[in-house]
Amino acid sequence: MGAPFVRPPVSELVFRLYDRSLHPELFDVLAARRVERGGYRLTVRITRTGHVLDWSHGSERLTEVTAASGQELPETGRRLAHRFGGGRSGRCEVGAGVRYQVSSQVEVLPPEQFLHVHEELRADGARKGLLFHSQPDHRFSLSPLGVVIVEALPGCLSVAAFHTFPDEFAVVKTQSLIERA
Repeated sequence: MGAPFVRPPVSELVFRLYDRSLHPELFDVLAARRVERGGYRLTVRITRTGHVLDWSHGSERLTEVTAASGQELPETGRRLAHRFGGGRSGRCEVGAGVRYQVSSQVEVLPPEQFLHVHEELRADGARKGLLFHSQPDHRFSLSPLGVVIVEALPGCLSVAAFHTFPDEFAVVKTQSLIERA
């Protein structure tokens, strides 16, 4: 039996966006998938603290990270940063004609509603995206989920990420859009 899956509290999570790649060794990767289409490459990694999205097109790079506030991350190349809580949004232009937008939200739900949302995310993640579902410590308890769904749209890439925190009845959501002009 492995060590239990432990996530930091939502209050300790931070969002970071970089205009460069970060070393994958900085993160405890639980699941990964790569998408290549239309000249770009997106590597999606689900981690214990959320996710890492690594997007590239030619020499242009973007890396989106959800991490614990105590995790050492570089300052070099950092374009956006905030703590999670309530709703936040941000945008920036990177390189020649690449626009990035993000909105994030933490939603704390009543226990019955959280259970319903948790199960919907598990089903959607298994059907449409990358899903990490750890084994619960107790067979009657919920375990955290990580779900990332990537959708290629004309001229842009949309990424929706959802991470559940059963001990807090919370769902951390990010919606990212990468557009090439």
